Amino acid sequence: MNRSERDQYIIERYQAGEAEMILLFVEWCHHHKLDPLEIYREAYPNQELPENLIEINQDKLESNDTFELETALLLDVLQLYGNDDLAFVVSNYAEKLSKK
Repeated sequence: MNRSERDQYIIERYQAGEAEMILLFVEWCHHHKLDPLEIYREAYPNQELPENLIEINQDKLESNDTFELETALLLDVLQLYGNDDLAFVVSNYAEKLSKK
């Protein structure tokens, strides 16, 4: 594998992981009856919504099946991909949910 192929492979693996992170975020939100688009906007008010987030959210709305995901796992994955602001907002929502 030459350098260009290796670089392309790394980029593709990162993008696949990022898509999985978005899916986990969307799953967590839907499981807790929260709007992932609104939570993302709260974390990043000056950014446009990522196209992947919109698409994955739409797919999830159409499938209407969810699974429970540990908040700690989601927070770890969000931070792994540098989404510290989003992890902070999710953590705040999780704390509110635990008090219900």
